[in-house]
Amino acid sequence: MPESPIDPKLTQEVTLPLAGIRVLDLTLARAGPTCVRHLADWGAEVIRIEPPAFNDGLGGSRDGYDFQNLHRNKRSIALDLKTEEGKKAFFKLAETADVLVENMRVRVKHRLGIAPEQVHAVNPRLVYASISGFGQTGPYSERAGVDQIAQGMGGMMTITGEPGRGPMRAGIPFVDLTAGNLLALAVMMALWERQRTGKGRWVHTSLLESMVFMLDLQAARYLMDGEVPGQAGNDHPVNIPMGAFPTADKPVNIAASSPKMWAQFAEAVGHPEWLEVEKWKTLKGRSDDRKAVNAAIAEVFKEKPSDYWIDLLERIGIPCGPINKVDEVFADPQVEHLRMAMPIAHPVRGSTHLVSSAINIEGHESDVWRVPPRLGEHSAEILREAGYTDDDVARLRGLGVISEA
Repeated sequence: MPESPIDPKLTQEVTLPLAGIRVLDLTLARAGPTCVRHLADWGAEVIRIEPPAFNDGLGGSRDGYDFQNLHRNKRSIALDLKTEEGKKAFFKLAETADVLVENMRVRVKHRLGIAPEQVHAVNPRLVYASISGFGQTGPYSERAGVDQIAQGMGGMMTITGEPGRGPMRAGIPFVDLTAGNLLALAVMMALWERQRTGKGRWVHTSLLESMVFMLDLQAARYLMDGEVPGQAGNDHPVNIPMGAFPTADKPVNIAASSPKMWAQFAEAVGHPEWLEVEKWKTLKGRSDDRKAVNAAIAEVFKEKPSDYWIDLLERIGIPCGPINKVDEVFADPQVEHLRMAMPIAHPVRGSTHLVSSAINIEGHESDVWRVPPRLGEHSAEILREAGYTDDDVARLRGLGVISEA
């Protein structure tokens, strides 16, 4: 089997950890691209396979912030998989690929004839990675699923927000993001197993599975103790004091629920008498009297600005921090130090930034070295690498099987 060609940019100076891994990207929307972004950021050669005249449904342009943030570090081939010639080209690419990632509805990959068993027939070493709404099998497997649907069905919206205000979604599409993160982890495990066995696997997750997994302590609380969690607003569901409190300028979060921290906290804010309140001597007691505890703390914290309280509590080791707006996040000195805003030079938008990878591997830096491609920008280039001649490429172009930017 021929080896995957490596983009020469990836072999300059420091080779990134995934250099030499070739990924076929058939993803759309957000969950699948999140998985692929991890692979692309760390050096995998990613070929994004898109239909000609494609709009991925996010509602923004290819030069918009969402597409740019999701699809960096890739090449693009615009290939019509509904044609025999297009499918033939796809399988030619699959022969040298290490990973394929897709998040189509379950029936679509079977209808197109590119399901795991069909791809493994031409390349048994390939890791085939899938995300669906509700799972590859089961009573809901054919349903369409998006982030907010999974948040609702997976219990998240009944434990988010203030009591009595009704269900509330999270402010980011975290189910999509979690599914993508988990699938990237599964891909890495399957690639590692391939080192021993020589064979690829089909790895998959779903939005619903990812959401239930992310319920974490709230799910275990129900499964083990039979407690059905409800909405707790900004309060921690069981620990207190742990939550958001107003100050003279902006709210802060504090976490001082352990016996030692509670004692240190009360002394530091000038109210040691709180330690003598019988109800407040235990975590359960404070939880049962949560409204009174929170009201007492809020009354004190309103007297001074946020920086005062953060400095005071940091000195005694009590976790605390400001509640920032997004512009304040990127102005924060620690966020700046961590380089979470990655500078890029965009051909249309000029000098701008994308969100950096949150993964750190000492000795490596994952810098954005390629902005997202134009639709079909590399169609001819990719086909030539796969063995097609210039005449072959011209013929496919004439048939409308491929298109180029």
